[in-house]
Amino acid sequence: MTATGEFMGRRVLQFKVSILRQFAASAFVVLLGLGASGALAQSNNDTHGQEQGKPPAASPADAAKDNQRKTDEFTEAAQALNGGPAGNPECVWLGRRVVQLMYNDDLDTAFRHLDLYDRFGCPGGHVQAAFRCLTRFFPLIDNKVQNSLSNHVHACWINPAAQPQQAAVPAPAASAAPPAAAAAAPPAAVQPAPQVSPSPQQPPSK
Repeated sequence: MTATGEFMGRRVLQFKVSILRQFAASAFVVLLGLGASGALAQSNNDTHGQEQGKPPAASPADAAKDNQRKTDEFTEAAQALNGGPAGNPECVWLGRRVVQLMYNDDLDTAFRHLDLYDRFGCPGGHVQAAFRCLTRFFPLIDNKVQNSLSNHVHACWINPAAQPQQAAVPAPAASAAPPAAAAAAPPAAVQPAPQVSPSPQQPPSK
């Protein structure tokens, strides 16, 4: 092979390598752009989904109202249970959670809370009595009503002997005469007043 032919062959090879490098670089840029776009879209979808699933943040007024309600419930429990250990705030907090978790059939989490409940020296029998009380109120618990379950759990915690109120049965009304019979009864005959006979005139005295 002449020097000229060898030189031309090297030039052609270098030209092909250069083209291939440019093509590879362009393809890499395109793939990188597609990957970044896909990742950004996925990130936006995840963020959008999290925003949709996340409950709206409570306003400061609502948070203050909720904290006041919890404080009132702790005070009510301490008074209703005569200062016993079941009325301690930590026992009320953990014990009611255990009862709610048992109602929701989340026993694993309930047992973990119950272990912590025992570590605080809270009475285990009160949890049993409160859950037994709650079973009597199962027909009255409405998941569509806000705080329906928590209100019943609290009521049973402060008074495990609570019973559902029976619906008052109205007393039967006094039997009255049927209207038809009353209409059919003839009216009482009106007796004419007796006529007073005129007194006889006395003859004129002589």
